Formats: sequence, C-alpha cells, structure tokens
Amino acid sequence: MTRADSELDVRWHAGALNNGLFFGAMSRLVSSLPRRCSYALAQPGAWVAYRLTREGRRAVIENLRVVRPDASERELRRLALLTFRSYARDFVDFIRGVSMTRAELEPLIAAFDGYRFDELLAEGRGVILVGGHFGNWELGGIVIRLLLGCPLTVVGKPEPSPMVSELRRRLRESFDIETIEIGRVLETALQIRRALTANKVVAMLLDRHLGRDQVEVAFFGRPTQFAKSPAMIAYLSNAPLLPSFMIRQADGRFAAVCSTPIRPDTTRPPEEAIRQMTQAFASVLEARIRAHPHLWYQFYPYWRAEQPA
Repeated sequence: MTRADSELDVRWHAGALNNGLFFGAMSRLVSSLPRRCSYALAQPGAWVAYRLTREGRRAVIENLRVVRPDASERELRRLALLTFRSYARDFVDFIRGVSMTRAELEPLIAAFDGYRFDELLAEGRGVILVGGHFGNWELGGIVIRLLLGCPLTVVGKPEPSPMVSELRRRLRESFDIETIEIGRVLETALQIRRALTANKVVAMLLDRHLGRDQVEVAFFGRPTQFAKSPAMIAYLSNAPLLPSFMIRQADGRFAAVCSTPIRPDTTRPPEEAIRQMTQAFASVLEARIRAHPHLWYQFYPYWRAEQPA
C-alpha cells in the first residue's frame, strides 16, 4: 500500500462515517429511534458523506468501474451513491440488532443457512467463517449468536479510531462474542487455534490483507492480494472455510447465506493448497459482488492499494 493510499484509507475511516464521535453519537441516536425513523435519519447523512468525501466517492466509482466495466459514468455514480446509502442502512441495522431479542430479530431474517454450521460443528474441528467487506457482516455475528447460539470469535485488525475499536468490542461482548485483534502473527494464530480446538466459529474477512499476510488470487480478472492466514490456519487445523454473507433483500430483510464449505487439501503442498482455498473463496465473493455491487464497502482505491507488500 502506498503512503497516499494509506492516508486516504485513514481519512475515510477517521474523518467520515467511522470516526469515534460520529459512531458513538449515531449508535445512541439509532438505538432510541424506531427502525424507519433511523433509516430516514441515515439517508441524508449518507448523501452528505457521498458529496463531501470526494476521495472516498472517487474510490468507490473507480472500484465499481472494474466490477461493472460496461456501465456508463452516470450508472457508476448512481451505484456509488447507493453504496453509501446501503452502508448507512446496514449501520442502522447492526446497531439496532445489538439491543434485539431473538423474537425481534427473527422477522428481519428472510433466509438462514444455519444447517451448514450444525453439520460442520458436528465434525468437532471448529469452523472458519470467511467473508469480505460485503453486506452486513457485523449483523451476521448477532444472527449466529441469537439464532444458533454458537460460540463465536471475530478476528480483525483494529480500527484507525481507538474509540470505534472499543465500541465495536463492547457491542460484540454484549452477545458474548470474543474479539481477537490482529497483532503479532504467532500470538494471533495461537488464539485462533485455541478457539477452533474448542469447536468454536471463528469469523475472518479476507478481501483486505495486512502486511505480509497475503496471497495472490485472481479477482475480477486482476491479480489481487487477499489475506493468507485464514486458509493457512484451515490447512494446519483441518478446519473448513465457510463462505457466509448477510445480504439485504428488496423488502429490507436479510438473507444469511452460506456457500459450499471449502476444505483444505492436505495432500497438496501448503502454499499450493492455501492459494487454491483462497482463490475458491475469491471466486465466491466475486459472484456475490457482481450480483450486488452496492453492498461491497471499499471506500478507498482497492486495486491501487492492494499491491504486494
């Protein structure tokens, strides 16, 4: 990642919708309002963010141009605005989900492939739930805890804003969701391995790498660096990768969908098997993004930033 791209990423997160003051204030406000009123409040905010964060807007359009190469500039701008609006709506539903009971959450879920978790956990090796910055991944954790009751551990890098990191951690803890913040590689890997040994679900996002934790895949026809550690840990522990996504439907409800589990082929050399597993996930994610491009939340120039370290 170049210095300019890194600064752009920080400006988006720390200076717009994901800074501590905004996140905290909106969390309190959204929690106290009916869902429809929360949406009504979030939509003008999304439009303002779209207009004022010029670098973020340009980055989203640049990314969408790769996803939809045949789209006109007008169509790309429309999709970019829809992306900002969808992000705001997903934020509302995640915050509201934190205070929901199971009875309140169930009507919001149009479909749920929960049987995938039951089948894989019965094998006793844990499950590595893998996703991308696509759809409402945070709400997905609440669905797993409330509707399945599965123990869940979320692995991710700290937010640029320490306040946001702390708020996210506390929100997860309210559902007894463990958070592992990526730090030293060996220590993080050992924590993940312990969770899998305890037959837990471990959730990780692959479509952004961190430092040397990267493996190259083909993504929308371009060489792209994805996180390497999920497939590496799967290979070492023989735990399956389960691609999972929370996708908003036309009626405002969500489909919690899982794709076919990706299993490690331990007969192959480690690097080959790891690349194969990560490529399999990248292909699944690409298909989801092609169907719903406005639900992929990358507010920086993705392919310019995702270069080998």
